Amino acid sequence: MNKLVIANLLHRPLRSLISITAVAIEVVMILSIVGIFMGMLNDQKQRTNGIGADLMFLPSNASVFNGASGIAIPMVDQEALLRLPHVSVASPAIQKISTNGSVEILYGIDYKTFNELKPFAFVAGGPFQGPNDAIIDTILANSGKGYHVGDPIKILDQSFRVAGIVEPGKGGRKLIPLETMQQMAGAPGKASLFYIKCDRPENAEMVMNEIHATRGFGNNTVMTIDSWLNQMTPDKIPGFNLALEVITGIAVVVGFLVIFQSMYTAVLERTREIGILKSLGSSKPQIVSVVLRETAVMAVAGVLLGIAGTYLVRTILLHSTTMHFEITGRWLVQGTLIAFGGALIGAVYPAWMAARKDPIDALAYE
Repeated sequence: MNKLVIANLLHRPLRSLISITAVAIEVVMILSIVGIFMGMLNDQKQRTNGIGADLMFLPSNASVFNGASGIAIPMVDQEALLRLPHVSVASPAIQKISTNGSVEILYGIDYKTFNELKPFAFVAGGPFQGPNDAIIDTILANSGKGYHVGDPIKILDQSFRVAGIVEPGKGGRKLIPLETMQQMAGAPGKASLFYIKCDRPENAEMVMNEIHATRGFGNNTVMTIDSWLNQMTPDKIPGFNLALEVITGIAVVVGFLVIFQSMYTAVLERTREIGILKSLGSSKPQIVSVVLRETAVMAVAGVLLGIAGTYLVRTILLHSTTMHFEITGRWLVQGTLIAFGGALIGAVYPAWMAARKDPIDALAYE
């Protein structure tokens, strides 16, 4: 039977190749959407955690998503925050979401205080020298055409000069002076948030209470970096799981239909072959087994091709963009099971139809 299975697949190479490709596309769709979503989420978590702050001070009813809150905090609040006994650094910043070409979060920073949170690790160049200078990380510098110190770079349709290139993991990939961002956003003297560093990390809760007890700060949102990181999970991001389910559902339907059509047509074409097998004593379970084994071989080949294709997509994106693409063992297993299961389900009816064929009618079939 195993030889028969392989012979049938090789006898119709184009159909087998199309079925294998359909399963591979299904796997690539599932793993790529998960890889991009999870990569962006975890990359943002790592870069926010790498800023070196203990607390985030935001406007009232602010969104926890970076760049989604307004620019509403007066810069004079910095003085009040620094007067609190356990606050050592209060660094104002503006985060702005840019969708020009790709979705990214741009940072406008006060270099001195932002560097005091955790010093930049410069690979080349140095701090801002003027209002139209920018600091970028090595991932952006090495992507696409590449950037070097002194090169021009477009940010929000304005030309900047690359003043320094730093190790990744500290805020955005593109950072510009806070005053310049304020002017570009039409919000002089204001910030999106303050990053706060306590004299000791264990005093974070105490500082939060001190902030809320300060006049004028009672309605502001204050959270620890750890609590923010805990909120950045797929289950707590609106639409994340829904989008994943929709993409997975579409991928499964595509794989199911292609396998169903392939095996259904194969069964119709092999009516006489099935009649011969049944006349030789093959039982219904054995006939079903042949069809399902053919499907299983194509599904395994498709899964392996899909995994290889996903890593190819990852390599292309990592070398041509700044996008973080994350492939986890958990989703490799889940994507494999979804694609494999969908393929077998697609072959169930053709297998059942083959098993029900009358051997006399099948042998007389022309």
